[in-house]
Amino acid sequence: MSRMLGKVAIITGGNAGIGEAVAKRVAAEGGLVVITGRRQAELDRVVLDIESKGGHALAVAGSVADEAHARDTVATALKTFGRIDGLVNNAGVGDFGKRIHETDDATWANVIDVNVTGVLRMTRAVVPHMLKQGRGSIVNISSIASVVGIPALPAYAASKGAVDALTRAIAVDYAQDGIRCNVVNPGLIDTPMAAPLMANPEQLAPILTHYLLKRPGKPEEVASMVLYLLSDEAAWVTGGTYMIDGGMTAW
Repeated sequence: MSRMLGKVAIITGGNAGIGEAVAKRVAAEGGLVVITGRRQAELDRVVLDIESKGGHALAVAGSVADEAHARDTVATALKTFGRIDGLVNNAGVGDFGKRIHETDDATWANVIDVNVTGVLRMTRAVVPHMLKQGRGSIVNISSIASVVGIPALPAYAASKGAVDALTRAIAVDYAQDGIRCNVVNPGLIDTPMAAPLMANPEQLAPILTHYLLKRPGKPEEVASMVLYLLSDEAAWVTGGTYMIDGGMTAW
């Protein structure tokens, strides 16, 4: 259990759901973790849990919609741990339940700013340091909504399609510098974001008919794939799109 031994990883949205699971898994594998998120109390809870198990973590509260936050997170990671080996762009928001004619400009702008421009900001802040090191791994968290039509979430789907494309662009631009970039596309995962759906069996049941494995995924299952892509086990892996969706996109 030491695939990330001595390596430093920044995980955005590390205060809950997939981000929390990734942070805990990286720490359990010997990594040094920097988590970000908008809610300080939740960040503190995750840090305390990691440290109680002998891991090392610190939190930087803020939003990826803030350019200064991206710079501060990187500066804090470097000051504390001296290097940055991995970045997981996980922070995201949704626009669930709105069709395109019901989506106003403010909703669209917020989703794109966090889900796409947030990836740009964090990656732009981290890459110069990875260039100096001559290596690094960036993992972006997208969604199956980038490749299949899902009702009533146009801004979210558009943002995740952009994340997929941005991932490939980063991979192409920095492969010669030793920096890898891949994207993970989860299906329905049992996270706080999905809590209203999970609590409504009548809505959940028909959705699960589209999943070959007939259940939602767990954040820890996504974390396993992210850990692989961050680690040296994936040294020959870049520019890839990895579905983790219980077979939903196999239809």
